[in-house]
Amino acid sequence: MPLFAVICKDKPGHLETRKANRDAHLSYLKETGVVIQAGPFLDEAGDMCGSLLILEVGALSDAQTWAEGDPYAKAGLFESVAIQHWNRVIG
Repeated sequence: MPLFAVICKDKPGHLETRKANRDAHLSYLKETGVVIQAGPFLDEAGDMCGSLLILEVGALSDAQTWAEGDPYAKAGLFESVAIQHWNRVIG
């Protein structure tokens, strides 16, 4: 099944939005069963400022639908979201 990288950049000054929705976001990752790897990007201060997720889904449209359903996205956390077909070579 194809893999897709979901690369999200938070809106500046929205760390509290991220924190407030983190539990729902993590539950969504577990419940949907398509996330292979995930973790936050960190800024210079060590604070979370974005996300990188690797999804295993059937098509780009499935990855887009998944990303739109993410509680972080629904809360308006992201400044940008890029989804790219990805090929695992190592790991």
